[in-house]
Amino acid sequence: MKKLLALVLVAVMMFALVGCSNEKTDDNSALKIGMICLHDENSTYDRNFIDAMNEAKANLGLSDDQVIIKTNIPESNECYEAAVDLVDRGCNIVFANSFGHESYIIQAAKEFPNVQFLHATGTMAHTENLANFHNAFASIYEGRYLAGIAAGMKLNEMIAAGKFTAAEAVMGYVGAYTYAEVISGYTSFYLGAKSVCPTVTMKVQFTGSWYDEAAEKEAATKLISEGCKLISQHADSMGAPTACETAGIPNVSYNGSTVSACPNTFIVSSRINWAPYYEYAANCVLEGKAIDADWTGTLQTGSVVLTAVNEQAAAAGTQDAIDAAIADLKAGKIHVFDTANFTVNGAALTTYMADVDTDAAYTGDTEVVSDGYFHESEYRSAPYFDIRIDGIETLNEKF
Repeated sequence: MKKLLALVLVAVMMFALVGCSNEKTDDNSALKIGMICLHDENSTYDRNFIDAMNEAKANLGLSDDQVIIKTNIPESNECYEAAVDLVDRGCNIVFANSFGHESYIIQAAKEFPNVQFLHATGTMAHTENLANFHNAFASIYEGRYLAGIAAGMKLNEMIAAGKFTAAEAVMGYVGAYTYAEVISGYTSFYLGAKSVCPTVTMKVQFTGSWYDEAAEKEAATKLISEGCKLISQHADSMGAPTACETAGIPNVSYNGSTVSACPNTFIVSSRINWAPYYEYAANCVLEGKAIDADWTGTLQTGSVVLTAVNEQAAAAGTQDAIDAAIADLKAGKIHVFDTANFTVNGAALTTYMADVDTDAAYTGDTEVVSDGYFHESEYRSAPYFDIRIDGIETLNEKF
């Protein structure tokens, strides 16, 4: 009798397990994510990725041992070695955050086909056609445009206060390299400022490094000495913001608020929020779904965000102006690279073959101007706007 009862209980338990096997579960114990960062938390760029990973970890209900973050991994074979180590430690998703990591991540993806490899800012996933290698970026040019509106309003406020004339409304921009990503960023920032301050011009100083605090501070100081009334940047240290705070020059930063260190000059910052992408990719793995080869986050996905406006430094009405522009961008009423709003060598831009399917010579292969605007990050997630428009002067081009 006892033996029969035991058999019945086993059968009931087996039936219960079978009945539940097809139900969705919140058990994410099989998931393990590795992340490779070019620098560490001292870089605003890398801190932004790390903070987003911690946010995604909490949202996904992952434990600390289910996320491994490797920092200060250069764009060299060390990246491949780091990826292999993460696979050996059980990661089924490996993410790398710097443009120069891409070839090493592709190498690892080919070696480990059962692991999903994700790469930010890269260009090759849509042409490599590997089922386990993916690129991601966001329409951050929209965030830069919005930050530019805040900059333009600050210039208008200073002009109205008699600090300089409309013809003297010159901005400065510290850029890392002459890559499309940087050019797209500073151009969209300029166009945002120009949309509210029509007389604005801009000077760009490149540093030749994503993270060099001394070089970035020196570049910002040079731009200020050349008469720039406001500074922004696409570089990853506190060099430019602290130079602005010291000089009392308004600053629009990138990848996060610098208000604690620069309370008198910080206006606003745009950044990519990577948490939605991390969560999207993780859920794809958990549900057995394919991850997009080339994913572009947007304002709608919560991937393009701005910090709170620092009312102490910003012009009155800045937040309202940003909110109105966000609504128009989402509705398609504004296109950042509307060709009616800029010229190239004095002429309107009517056609452009962009380097979308990247090759060694960066040959243009895709027509990206139609319907009156340049279609940035629509044919590939990583930026490909690399045009020098009128109103922006580059002070050095060696990088």
